[in-house]
Amino acid sequence: MKRFSEKYITTKDMKWEELGGGVSRKFLGYDNQIMMVKVKFDKGALGAPHQHFHTQATFCVSGKFEFEINGEKKIVEAGDGVYIEPNLLHSAVCLEEGILIDTFSPVREDFLSGDGVSYFGDKK
Repeated sequence: MKRFSEKYITTKDMKWEELGGGVSRKFLGYDNQIMMVKVKFDKGALGAPHQHFHTQATFCVSGKFEFEINGEKKIVEAGDGVYIEPNLLHSAVCLEEGILIDTFSPVREDFLSGDGVSYFGDKK
């Protein structure tokens, strides 16, 4: 398996990877230590409750989302950021169609293998 992305990623040339449930993504860059992913949500799409050992920082590019982290809910809009400590239970509901930029450390091996997307819906 390739252990790093290209140096320059031109998203206009990439197709969205459909994850099901109104969620799709594009990988923006990764190596063994870090991963950045552009995630598009349709209104009503759900990132079901889940947890992972990765540190996560998310930037809301557009739209409106209700995040819940460790039992605490907060509305996040364009320009806002979210920090999720490792192993905290978290989820998000898309209130207005939008895009998030998710950054993980270390790399999400499960994303690269295709195993870790079940919390975005049916991958069919």
